[in-house]
Formats: sequence, structure tokens, C-alpha cells
Amino acid sequence: MFETLSESFKTALNKIRFNDDEKSLSKALEELKKSLLRNDVYHKATKELLKNVETQTKQAGIGKQNFLNALQNSLQEILNTGGSYGFTYASKPPTIILMSGLQGSGKTTTSAKLANYLKTKNKKVLLVACDLARLAAVEQLTQLASQIEVDIFKLENATPLEIAKAAKQKAIDGQYDVMIVDTAGRLAIDSLLMEELRSIKNALNPHEIFYVADSLSGQDGVKSAATFNQEIGITGVILSKFDSDSKGGIALSIAYQLEIPLRFIGNGEKIPDLDIFIPERIISRLMGAGDIASLAEKTAGILDEQEAKNISKKLKKGQFTFTDFIAQIENIKKLGSVSSIVSMIPGLGNMAGALKNVDLDTSSEVRKIKAMVNSMTPKERNNPDLLNGSRRKRIALGSGLEVSDINRIVKQFDNAAKMAKRLSSKGGMQELMQMMGQMRGKSNNS
Repeated sequence: MFETLSESFKTALNKIRFNDDEKSLSKALEELKKSLLRNDVYHKATKELLKNVETQTKQAGIGKQNFLNALQNSLQEILNTGGSYGFTYASKPPTIILMSGLQGSGKTTTSAKLANYLKTKNKKVLLVACDLARLAAVEQLTQLASQIEVDIFKLENATPLEIAKAAKQKAIDGQYDVMIVDTAGRLAIDSLLMEELRSIKNALNPHEIFYVADSLSGQDGVKSAATFNQEIGITGVILSKFDSDSKGGIALSIAYQLEIPLRFIGNGEKIPDLDIFIPERIISRLMGAGDIASLAEKTAGILDEQEAKNISKKLKKGQFTFTDFIAQIENIKKLGSVSSIVSMIPGLGNMAGALKNVDLDTSSEVRKIKAMVNSMTPKERNNPDLLNGSRRKRIALGSGLEVSDINRIVKQFDNAAKMAKRLSSKGGMQELMQMMGQMRGKSNNS
């Protein structure tokens, strides 16, 4: 997410070689201008941002750090629209959310992602299938609702308006905290779509109307959002498909042109891949400083505190088992895609693109480990030291692997357990940071 913008900012920053050198500042601003326009940032937003960066840098004194501070401040001025971020609740439940957007923007998937996010906050959620324009939409929402274990409301032989009204009554009677209505989209904006949305809006009186914008749509996406806002009123924007080849400029463009708050970002195909859009945190990622606060919040919502303490104790003693390993793989999957997690870690944001296609569900190595562990007895899983030659042959036969595979995985696991024990000891994290620094140095020199 934002990888191309992040790299462009670094390139611009490197143009400033000397303090109080106006020529280098001009070069940096020109590089910044090219990168912003190349990344689909609206030209007027680009012009204003450049003007602010130049003024603030000169006032503080030309230099890399002052240029960086000016860039951060200017980005924040654009992204801070003054509205709410994340999710807000109605004073009296259910909080009704009307989801809108064009067909293909990821509206149905985003509805499920939002429902899952609320479920992690211990909210009772009802998904409502009002998209009857796309044949597979109701079935898709049904499958997603089943996957995340939330309720869905749908009716056959009924209009979207009738479904919406009946769903609202069910949400009230069932004491649901939140009701999310997936409405129809079109390939292009038309009067039929807007009339349908208006009728549902008037019947439900929703607390929020979210517009789902495809991050790949550039200025076309901004124009569509503007039309929806004019026709039905939008209280927030959710950007979808930010894990794709998105350039990131649409975030700045929507905030600048429409002054509608960006509420969430969908940054992966996994259901948990939905992040609150908080300007300070997004800018931190843009600058390569990660987003530890969001990662901590995401982790706290998924991982049990006592379980985390128990794992920490086991790591310190070098007693991490295969049972623990599989359990942690399942926990990591709940956090979202590997690339979205890595993008939040300081200094590792540039690795997110390379890890975009890494999937713990389909990884051949993880599949082999799971097959091996499933062929073990409970005692073997909890005590890898029991794995002698005859046991390894039996496990290989039961898992469909070669004995060499079993030997390699066990050796890797043993090395990883030893490393985890070292890193969890006093001074271990310092050792890790030194190792990472050496790795970065080698990659930069190659």
C-alpha cells in the first residue's frame, strides 16, 4: 500500500544534499511534483501541497529533515477533512449503514469486511442483501456472511426497498448493534440506480452512507464519488483494492476535492484486510515509519492476552511446540494478509509489495507443515524431541511426504525455536535490529 508514493518521496528527499541550497530544494520539489501527478494526485492538490512544502521548508531552513517535516504537515492538512474516522455508532441501535458504489468496486466484499471488523469489537451485526442487479451478489454476500459467522437478511421475490424495510424491523426486533445494507451498483451512474438508493435511504434513514471507491479508478473514481455525494449524500469513503497496483493518489484527491472523510482502507483480499483511515498513521506509512498503533489495535482485537503471555514464556524457555506453531499460524491468518501486516512494521513497508502474493492458506511450505503435524500424535506435537527415526518414517507415510521433508522441517523448527529463545532474552531485540540493518546494507549495495 502506497509503495510507489513512498519511494517517490524518498527520491525527492534525496535531491536535498546541502543545507540552505535553494537549487536542491527546487530539484526536490520538481521530483515531488512529477511523482504526485504520476500517482494520480489531483493537479490542484499537487500545486497546493508543493506550495506549502516550499514555504514551510524555507521558513524552517532548507534541509532534509525540514523538507520531510513540511511534507508530513502538508499531507496532513489535505487528509484532515475534519470529519470522523473509522466507525461511529448511532445514539440508539441499530446503527444503519448504507453501502453504495459502482459495480466492480468491491462493495459486497467491503460490506463483509466491515461486518467482520465490527464483530471483532463484539458487535452483533446484520448484513442485508439489497443488491439484486448483479446476479451473484446475494450468493456472494451469503457465503461471506457464513465465513465470518454473522447473520444475513435476504428475501426472494421482493424489491430492494421491501427487503430494506423488513431488514430494519428484524434488526430492531433482534437487538442488532449494526445493520449493513449492500445496495446495487451499476457499470455507470444512471437515474435508476440513484432513484433506488434514494428510496432505500428515505425508508431507512441511515446513520451513515459509505461510498466504496476502487483505488485503481483514479480521477474517474473521484468524479463518481462526487456524483453520489451530490445525489444522495455521502458521509464517508472506503477505499478498496489498495493491495493492488494502486498508486495511492486517489486518497489525497478525494480528501482534497470532496472534503469527505476517508473512513477505511481495504488493503488485501482477506476479510480482515480492512484498516481505519487515520491521517497521522497513513502518513507514517507513507514515510516508511510503519504504523505500530494500528498493528497493536488489530492484534489486541484478535489475540488473547493470556495466550500471548503463555507463548512469550514458552519462547523464553525454548519450549515452543508444533501445537503452538499451528495455533499461531491460525492467529496470524486472522490479522489479514502478510503484506498488510508487514506494511505496518517500521522499516519493512517496502517489502509489502514483494509479499503481496504470500498466502498462508496456499503456501506449499505451510501445507507441508500442517500435513506433518496432523500425522503426529498429541505427545509428538508437544514434544518434538520424541521424533526419532521410526516416528519420522511413520509421520512421512501418514502425511504423504518424504522422510527428508520431515527432517528438514524439524531442523528448521528447531533452529527457529533457538532463535526465538535468543531474541526473547535480554538484548535479543537489539541483536535483531543489528541483523536487519546488516541485511538492508547488503541489499542496498547489491
